[in-house]
Amino acid sequence: MSAKHVFVIDDDDVTATILSGHLSKDGYLVTRFSDGNTLFDDVARLTPDAVILDGRLPTTDGFDLCRELRPKFGGVIILLTARDDDIDELLGLELGADDYIRKPASARVVLAHLKACLRRAAPRGLKGNLPEALTIGELLIDKASRSAYFGDSELSLTTAEFDLLWLLASHAGAILSREDIFRQTRGLDYDGLDRSIDMRISRLRKLIGDDTDNPQIIKTVRGKGYLFAVAKHQLES
Repeated sequence: MSAKHVFVIDDDDVTATILSGHLSKDGYLVTRFSDGNTLFDDVARLTPDAVILDGRLPTTDGFDLCRELRPKFGGVIILLTARDDDIDELLGLELGADDYIRKPASARVVLAHLKACLRRAAPRGLKGNLPEALTIGELLIDKASRSAYFGDSELSLTTAEFDLLWLLASHAGAILSREDIFRQTRGLDYDGLDRSIDMRISRLRKLIGDDTDNPQIIKTVRGKGYLFAVAKHQLES
């Protein structure tokens, strides 16, 4: 199996050197950049599996790069940034990032997040008798093609958003705790602080036409987790 190719884009030479070295030791092929000036051409030419992108670059804003890159790139995008406000994290996820890591973060933590993102992005065989597609009202979710449609419009979902939507819909009628969701979608234990699940839930509600103030499809069950409020017998597979 060929090594996964990862772009590391960070103008902080110390951070980039430590992270690149750690990734290389773990078997990844790493290409480093100090800015994003040639990012789109390099992505088209080298087709990396993942891009780890600093949120603040000297000539271009990393968030703007993420927004422009997402429609052109089907691989993993991870924003690694010193911005520590929840609004910035929500913005990064809405712009198409698969994950958002706040600096300072150790290279081991970044590596763990990268591995989890790549696992989610990899094709998986279906387990048991789970359906390949679910139809819920106007919502169609196709696991085989990893695509989702609401009415006639295809939803623009990141890898993490698709996995979360599929997990909730395929367990319709059951309450899933944040711990369950975190473990099943990210392969990591929930630390009690990460709010990325909540932010992705908020974005999914908007995409499927759920009332964000009084949600009727993806409901919050206080103190327990989230519930996709459609009974199994209402799903077409």
